[in-house]
Formats: sequence, structure tokens, C-alpha cells
Amino acid sequence: MKNRTVARENEALQERIATLHAAILKCNASLDLDTVLPEVLDCARRLTGARFGVIVAVENQMPVDIIFSGLTPDQEREVLATPDGMRLFGHLRQLPAPTRLTDFPGFVAELGLEVPWIFNRTYLGTPLNHLDEDVGHFFLADKADDEAFADEDEEVLTLFASQAASAIANARTHRAERRARADLEALVDTSPVGVLVFDAQSGQPRSLNREARRIVEQLRTPGQPAEQLLEVLSFRRADGREVALSEIPVALQLGSAEAVRAEEMVLWVADGRSVRTLVNATPNHAEDGTVESVVVTLQDLAPLDEIERMRSEFLGLVSHELREPLTAIKGSAATLLEDTRLARAEMHEFHRIIAAQAEHMRVLIGDLLDAGRIDAGTLSVAPEPTEIAELVEEARSTFLGGGGRHGIVVDLPLGLPRAMADPRRIVQVLTNLLANAARHSPESTPIRIAAAHEGTDVAVSVRDEGQGVVPERLPQLFNRHQPGAAGHGLGLSICKGLVEAHGGRIRADSAGPFRGTTVTFTIPAAGELRNESVTGPPPAATEPGALSRILVVDDDPHTLRSVRNTLSVAGYAPVVTGDPEQVARLIRTEQPELVLLDLMLPGTDGIELMGTVAELSDVPVIFISGYGREETVAKALAAGAADYLVKPFAPTELMARVRGALHRHREPVPFTLGELAIDYGRRRVTVAGSAIDLTRTEYELLRVLSLDAGRVVTYDTLLRRVWSGRSSADPKLVAVFIKDLRRKLGEDASNPTWIFNERGVGYRLAAP
Repeated sequence: MKNRTVARENEALQERIATLHAAILKCNASLDLDTVLPEVLDCARRLTGARFGVIVAVENQMPVDIIFSGLTPDQEREVLATPDGMRLFGHLRQLPAPTRLTDFPGFVAELGLEVPWIFNRTYLGTPLNHLDEDVGHFFLADKADDEAFADEDEEVLTLFASQAASAIANARTHRAERRARADLEALVDTSPVGVLVFDAQSGQPRSLNREARRIVEQLRTPGQPAEQLLEVLSFRRADGREVALSEIPVALQLGSAEAVRAEEMVLWVADGRSVRTLVNATPNHAEDGTVESVVVTLQDLAPLDEIERMRSEFLGLVSHELREPLTAIKGSAATLLEDTRLARAEMHEFHRIIAAQAEHMRVLIGDLLDAGRIDAGTLSVAPEPTEIAELVEEARSTFLGGGGRHGIVVDLPLGLPRAMADPRRIVQVLTNLLANAARHSPESTPIRIAAAHEGTDVAVSVRDEGQGVVPERLPQLFNRHQPGAAGHGLGLSICKGLVEAHGGRIRADSAGPFRGTTVTFTIPAAGELRNESVTGPPPAATEPGALSRILVVDDDPHTLRSVRNTLSVAGYAPVVTGDPEQVARLIRTEQPELVLLDLMLPGTDGIELMGTVAELSDVPVIFISGYGREETVAKALAAGAADYLVKPFAPTELMARVRGALHRHREPVPFTLGELAIDYGRRRVTVAGSAIDLTRTEYELLRVLSLDAGRVVTYDTLLRRVWSGRSSADPKLVAVFIKDLRRKLGEDASNPTWIFNERGVGYRLAAP
């Protein structure tokens, strides 16, 4: 009898060992983390006979994945949505491990927690440790036979946990290596410099990145592989030496490879096609000193040649523009000096020509200076409430008085609000647009000026009936460095800079060649500022608290007082402080719609605060500073600022920048990233044109990530902006919703296209 008992115990032990062995083999069969985690949890349930199981994977003491087994999707959501459910998992992780409980509901009740009914009776849990590092925790509940978990269950789970932890650690290492390799390959492949790696023994290229293929594509014979170039390619070095690769085996050259540093070489083939490149070559040596491979980088010098061409073209444009009035002035002056028999009326006409052409030269030089200020970011304007009709009339008179022969048709609606405009600068914009329209349309056709009230802006358009523009050239018209801007001189690029300095935007539309062009620009409407200055009476709030709050951070009391008064009389509710340590608290308590932030503050600076105070990422920020250098402005904008205002500034300019920033923040443009599109106004998300059904939380999570696309949004920021910072929220809750969001978007978490996890920090949506 005793022998049979021992035999049964041995048989049961062997069966458990075999089951454990099979489970270990199964959980180590894959290196895909998304496969390993569910597999080890299912194995743990089978080994112990548990009905329900949860595994919480941990990295750097932070939960990163929650996997359920044995629960329905509704039960999973119930656990995650219950605040006490997350607290319970956190408490169980702190218990001495492994832990067995026979009355799990009673244990939970003693803790004062309420959890879903799904965990009815017994409990068994143990940590997952690998090399003294916590990688997760098993939570198992309710044996299938309604019995309590036994010593054998605890023993086998403990043995299995060590192997499961090793499998999880290996899968994470594999994922990290795969991501690092993918990142490196993506970095090399998207590099603007061509990269080729040659095998020194065979002379064959191991790899070519995208730019290298583009460069050699210019020399490749159609229908032939890129490797065929090795047989027909020659190159000319800087010292004049010419080498045909067909005459000297590439393997022989690579075997005695020399390092080449920034040498200009011309690559060419027999039919005359060539590419001028800047070459670097670095041999990689084995331990015995032989060359294993050679890394070659190629930089196509054609873009530099194009820059030189554009520079020469720009100088030619400027020279041509200045030569004409200078020739007229010189001819008129010479005539006056040489011909003493001129009648008084003739002399007066020559004097008029000299004065007019000198004025024309002054305008051209002013345009050149404005173009330089725009490029340097130092152009400033002084907006004030202005009637659009007055600006249009002044621009029309200037155009016609300067010899314009086109008819001007003005269409301004009644009740058009005044705009926050610097009159001289907006007249300059309109005059340039009229001159541009006249240059590209027949004299027999009219030029039309129209305006409309668009939300918080006034939109002004100038339309001609001339040559028109093909669609692909439209975006280039306002950049004088682009070939598409040829024929438009400096005018449109200066218009763009002046309009954007007002906080507006400019665009061009055309139905195609010979169908005319319409250029439209917007500037903020004066709105409530209908008086002649921003110091007029503020508008009455429709209800208590209706005024927009604006936080002003500056340690200069004079600036604080001036900005506070300007904002107050313009109808805003300013909150001011000179202490940078108060910024985070004031944003949380006052909830401003905008922050005016001084660049230099006691013990810190505004750019540093943008990186350390998470709350600043929730609102648009305008820097106010006495430093107007281009690199400082660029650094502030790169840190996430919405605008940059250089002291001293006029109250009207301040209000124009404030209104522009608030308008852009309240009504962001639709977001597009590949096939993913977000229409904020309609709260609609589409992938490849198909609408995606998202919950309120999922949409808000995606919206917050998209507003900071390209930058990491931390767990704290997401919890604060999506879940309103409730204390019961937990980073693992973010991970669960991200997982559901990815599933609905059709994205693979192991190879994401849009949403990327920054381990232990938060998530990042790829930049458009």
C-alpha cells in the first residue's frame, strides 16, 4: 500500500516536472514580447489550475504592460476602470512573495478597497525577478476545482516564475536590439548623405542607402542593376587623376584602401553623364590589419551648385531692378548738365524723372532691407485698429499714382470690422500685391480687391485675370529662394513676412494657367477694440469669469505693470508674477489660456522653464525679451513657443500677437500624418479616409499627442490633460488606452508607425 502511494506521488511529481518543462519550453519558444507575455500567463494558469490570471510587466519600477487571461473583455475593462483595482495590484506587489490567500475578498475588504466581483475566493501571487531585477508580477485567482492553492502550486509557480522572468527579459533585450538596429538603419537610410558599404574581399557593395541610390541612379543604365556601374564607372579625383573601375578590380583597390577626407570627385560614365560629389572613405580593419570593408559617403554637390545659381540669380535680379532707375537718373542728369537750351518745362520734366526714379530706388532698397529683417526675424510692426477701406484706398492711389494702368475694382462689404494693422506695412503689402497682379495680367483686365470677416480675422484678397499658376508652384511663390518664385521678385516674400508679423497668414490660389491668381492674406480683427487705441474701455464680460486669463511672468516690475494694464483695458484678465517657481502652481490654479514669459528670469530662463515645467506644455507661450538675435528666437521657437516678441514693443503689437496665438490655439489646423488625419473641429479621426470610432478618452489622448507631435508627452502630462490629473489615475492606465488606440488605428505595437513609447517617460506621436 505504501509503495503504491509513493509510486503515485512519484508519478504526480514526474507529471508536474514534465508539465513545467513543457511550459518553460513554450514560453522560451518566441522572442516577441507581445507573444511571450500572454504565453507565460497562460502557462502559469495551467500549472496551478487558476481560473483567472493577470501579469503586470514592469520596467524601471514602472508598470508598462497589463495582460489578462481567463477574463472577458468587459471584465478586463471593469478592472481597469475601477480605481481600487489599480490600487489593489499595487498593494499585492508589495506583499512578501510568493503569497497565498484562502479568503481573497475578506483580505480586500480589510484593506478598505472595492474591486470587481471576478476574484471570488482564493489567490496566489509571486514576483518575476531576473538577475535581481523586477520584471513583473503574477496574480492568479480561483482554482478551477474550487479548492485552495496548495504548496505544490506555490512551488511550481515559483520555479516557473524564474524561467518566465528570463523569457521576458530576453524578449525585451531582443526588442531593444531590434529597435536599435531599425533606428540605426532608418537613420542611415534617411541620411541626406549617400552611404555605401563595400566588402573588401569581393569588391561588391553590401548596402546602399536611399541617397546613395539616388546619386548613382543618375548614372545607371536603365534596366541594369546598380552593381553594373562598377563595370562602367570612372572617377576623376581632385588632383586630376582619372580611374576606370573596370581597369583595376575594386577588390584590389579596397584591399589597400586609403582614408579619403572631404575630397571632391566627379563620377562619370562613357556616355558623358556625370555627378560631382564630395567623398569620404574609411576602411574598417580586422584584428590582423587586413581591410574587411570600406564605408564610403557621397554628398551630391548639385544642391550647392543650385544655391550658387540662386544667389547669382538674386544678385542679377537686384542689379536689374536697380539698373533701370539708375540709368534714367543718369540720363536725365546728363541731359540737364549738357544741354543749356532746355525750356523750363523740359527741365521740370527731367527733374521729375530724377525724383521719381530716386524714390523708386529708395523703395527697392527698402524692400531689400525688409527682406533681410524678415530672414533675421527682426522685422517688427505696430498694429492699431484700422479701417480696411482706408488702407485699400491708399494702396490704390499709390498704385495708380505710380503709373499703374489696370482698373481697380474694390468690393468691401458693409459692417467689415476694423483690423489690427500697421497702416504703413499693410499698405505696402497691398501695393506689392497690386504690382505683382499687374505684372502678370494684361492691362485690359481689372484687378479686384475684396475683403471678408472670417472668424477672428479679416481676410483681404487681390485677384487678377492673368497668367495663373500651376498648382505645384503655388506653395513656392512666397519663397524668393525657390525656382517657383521666379518672376515675382521680392514682393511676395516681403508680403509673407509682413503679414506673419501681424499674426496673420497668406496664401495663393489659382485654377491653372491663364485662369488668374488670387492672393489672400488675413490679419486679426480689432473686434472689441473699435476705439482708436488699445487703451480704450474694455468690453463687458457676458458672465463672471468670462474674460480670458493670461499669465505674465517677468521680473521687471515696469514690464509687468505695462503688460497688465494693456491686457486689462483690452478685456483680458491678467495674472502676473515675477517668481518662476510660481509658474506651475499658477497654471494649475488659474488655468490661463496663454502665458507671456520673459526670457531672462532670476536663477533660470524661459527656455529652461519650457523643459522643466510640464504645465507650460498645456498652453501657448509667447516669449517677451530684449534679446532679438536670430539664434535666440529660433531656440525659443524650437522649445515650443507660439511666438516671440522683442522689447520694447507697442501695446498694439502685443495685442496682435496675443490674439493671433489665442486664435491658433483655439482653432488648430487639421492634423495629417501619412494616412492618419484628425479634424479637430469635427472631432473626427480617419485612417486612409476611413473614419475610426474612438471613445472620448481615446480621442482626447490622440489629440493631446498630436498637438505636441514630434515631442515626448510624459505620463504626468497625459494624466493631467486627458484624465484631468485625478489622483486615482496611473501610468498603466495610459498604457492600456494606448494599446486600445493602436488596435483601432491598425498599428502594430512592435513596429509602430505613429505612436512611439519612450520607455519610462511617456509617448510620442511622429511629427508630420
